[in-house]
Amino acid sequence: GGKKKKNVPGVDPHADELPWGAPDCADEDLPDGRIARQAIEALRESRDRPFFLAVGFRKPHLPFVAPKKYWDLYDPKDIRLASNPFPPKGAPAFATNDSSELRRYKGVAKEGPPVTDEEARHLIHAYYACVSYVDAQVGRLLDELDRLGLREKTVVIVWGDHGYQLGEHGTWNKRTNWEIATRVPLMISVPGQKNRGKTTSALVEFVDIYPTLCELCQLPLPDGLEGTSFAPLLENPDRPWKRAAFSIYQKEIPGLGKGFGRAMRTDRYRLIEWSAPGSGKRIYELYDHQTDPEENINIADRPENRELVASLAEQLRQGWKAALPPQ
Repeated sequence: GGKKKKNVPGVDPHADELPWGAPDCADEDLPDGRIARQAIEALRESRDRPFFLAVGFRKPHLPFVAPKKYWDLYDPKDIRLASNPFPPKGAPAFATNDSSELRRYKGVAKEGPPVTDEEARHLIHAYYACVSYVDAQVGRLLDELDRLGLREKTVVIVWGDHGYQLGEHGTWNKRTNWEIATRVPLMISVPGQKNRGKTTSALVEFVDIYPTLCELCQLPLPDGLEGTSFAPLLENPDRPWKRAAFSIYQKEIPGLGKGFGRAMRTDRYRLIEWSAPGSGKRIYELYDHQTDPEENINIADRPENRELVASLAEQLRQGWKAALPPQ
């Protein structure tokens, strides 16, 4: 429950709201618990016919509010700060995001470092609590599938819509083209799958989810899709797959104007190309995941990498059609 906040012109609706909270309440006193209950009701109503159910949970989105029992799963003494609380060395300053989403909340500094180390630990603790809260709601849905006898004829897929900086690279929230903000959890369970519990390092993208579900459910695919069903990876998680995954972020680029950061992740590298229409100028970031998995050093400007940047930039320009899995 609670009163709906009125939006006051010029005043951020989160300005009087703390970025975390641990109310001593039941799961269903907060929105995600109620979403789980509604999903369970929908499962019961649909049990005797084919169904597609999309269940979107809000957490771990800001504000990080979860019932106190989920906070109590974690000892504050065990909470570790990000190991790389600094921008990648050599990266353009605009590549970060200024933690602007977090700064909207009460008690968060509007400039300079948004939070102290102690506050950062509290935020990370709160984020973990929210993850466990949502994990429990997913568990409720899976338990209901079992209770209804539907587990062995239902495809279940779970993913997050973006990654998240919790102090890594000295920033917070999403809105960057770095690995930590663009890589997501993705799990799928298919009745009768032979590689249950296995992982794959194959590169897949959000656009692949729809064609994958269609193939697994034997539904026809419409024309014009950019995604590729990753059902073959369920059969063979180690088979050769996409050469790259792509993401894009629009923002104001100093000296160039409103432009784009286009990112491409290959098995080994992340290339980010910043450009703006009409400027003709391109600014690059390059990270080698073989030697620098945290993306702490931009190596794009090193003379010995000139040819590598050129070849990766060409691959980026060729786009997703040139990155498709071998047939």
